[in-house]
Amino acid sequence: MFYLVKKIEISAAHRLSLNYESKCSNTHGHNWDITVHLKSQTLDENGMIMDFSKIKKLIKEPLDHKVLNDIFDFNPTAENIAKWVCDTLGEKCYKVEVTESRDNTAIYTRDE
Repeated sequence: MFYLVKKIEISAAHRLSLNYESKCSNTHGHNWDITVHLKSQTLDENGMIMDFSKIKKLIKEPLDHKVLNDIFDFNPTAENIAKWVCDTLGEKCYKVEVTESRDNTAIYTRDE
């Protein structure tokens, strides 16, 4: 089995739609750290699971320096963003960690 880990940093703002009172309901920003984990039994014709630059393009380009509420049709929590990243990268992606601040990380893993 081959494994790949790619770390991406983005700066983006969001506001959460919550059913309770929270300062996170106001638009605010984070320097997000996104770590993706991919695996595959085989490599492509270039000897890769997926090119690191392709991962960056698929994830960083649409999100960096944006308001995430303008991009997503779901509540842009760290958990939902982690799932979106995993789905965007396809079946080889099995785990995504989204850190919105030093003490707050959400992890999504694909069921096998």
